[in-house]
Order: sequence, then structure tokens, then C-alpha cells
Amino acid sequence: MTADTTPAPPAPPEEAAGGTLLAARGLAKSFGPTTALQSASFDIDPGELVAVMGSSGSGKTTLLHCLAGITRPDHGWILYQGRDLAAMSESERSGLRRGEFGFLFQSGGLVPELSCLENAALPLRLNGTGRKVAHRRAEEWLEHLGVAHTARQQPGEVSGGEYQRVGMARALITDPAILFADEPTGALDSLNEEKVMRLLATSARSSGTAVVLVTHEPRIAAYADREVGVRDGRTRDFAAGAAG
Repeated sequence: MTADTTPAPPAPPEEAAGGTLLAARGLAKSFGPTTALQSASFDIDPGELVAVMGSSGSGKTTLLHCLAGITRPDHGWILYQGRDLAAMSESERSGLRRGEFGFLFQSGGLVPELSCLENAALPLRLNGTGRKVAHRRAEEWLEHLGVAHTARQQPGEVSGGEYQRVGMARALITDPAILFADEPTGALDSLNEEKVMRLLATSARSSGTAVVLVTHEPRIAAYADREVGVRDGRTRDFAAGAAG
């Protein structure tokens, strides 16, 4: 049986009120016969750090991709600052991902042909910022994250911890409203894991960026303000105790 691809319904007007930065209700997503999400819900406020926890295959990465506008859910709705993501065009969602959303993944995803400085500056350059201004801003972020010495090096020439901090600089350089981080410390040893998470939490909070942090590690989730569990495609907010 194929997934129902009926467009997500518009959110009720009353759900758009209040201080919630991003809200989702009733999200369902299937890939062929495999159900990844079923009636999942999520909320995050400005500046909040929320850990999304679950085992491999639980649906937590699919949830993140739906929230970030990368994947369109089969059912349900997602509001970002009162705007319905399902009603946006692909170019509008791409604009959000370039400017208002930041991304940090386990693999890092740095461009190997570019220097670490050029990688960190890339989001600004793609948004039309001049080279000089973009590089100055990138230098500031690399300095802030303790990896200014990597500026002229290629990504393949730095350590795993340095690589991920360069990726963090790239994710935060546009001052995004939300940073989506999928297992950002999964490839690091315990020492670098702690260092990266401390920097991520303090940097995001100092800039007022909300963070959706996908992890399966309780010690990583401990950096969050709140935890949302995902199991068999359903969500549970541990702070509120409400299943979704």
C-alpha cells in the first residue's frame, strides 16, 4: 500500500497564537510500506534547546527533516512563526533553510575542496554577502569556537572535533532562529563530544537560537532544556508527560 500524499491541512488559527517558534501536530510519514511517523507532535520556543531522543529507526530523523522543511509529511501540519510550511513553495522552504534554519549533522558535510574558513562562510556567500564581510564573520565564529587555527586548512586536514566545530560555525553564522542538529557528536570521542556540546549549548543560547537536537545518548540530551521521546513514529514530551 502506498502512502497517502494528501496535502497537509492548514493549521487552525488559534494554534498560530502565542510565543511558540515552531509547532507541529499529527505528523505522519511513510516511505513505501514503512511507517516512519504516525501522529507525531512537536513544539519549540525561541531560544529553547529540545533533545529528540529515540533508538535507531524510531523516526526521530524523519521528524527533524519534516520540521526543517526537507521532507513533506503525508499528513499533519507544521507552523514556523505562524507560517504553514506545507503551504510554502519549495523555493520559500529553501530560503528558510539558507537563512533562518541552521544545520549540523554527524557527518559534518563540509565541502572538501574549500578551506575551513570558506566552509564556515559558505551560507553567507550563498545568501549574497560579499566575500570580505562573510570571511570576517567566519573568522569571528572560528575564533569563538576555538578553531581559528584551522582557517586555511582543508576539512580533511583537521581532527574530528575541529571538523565538527567548523561545521558548527557554518550552522550558526547566519544567526538562525532554529538550529537542527542530527547526532552532532555521534562520530566523536567522549572528550570532544563534551567539548562540542558545551560550545553548541552556550553558543546557541548566547545568540538566542533554538536547537532541535536529535540524539540517542542521555548524556547529550542532558544539555537540553526539555526532552521529546520518539518511539515507533510517535512522540512523547517528557517534560509535559503528554503523548503525541
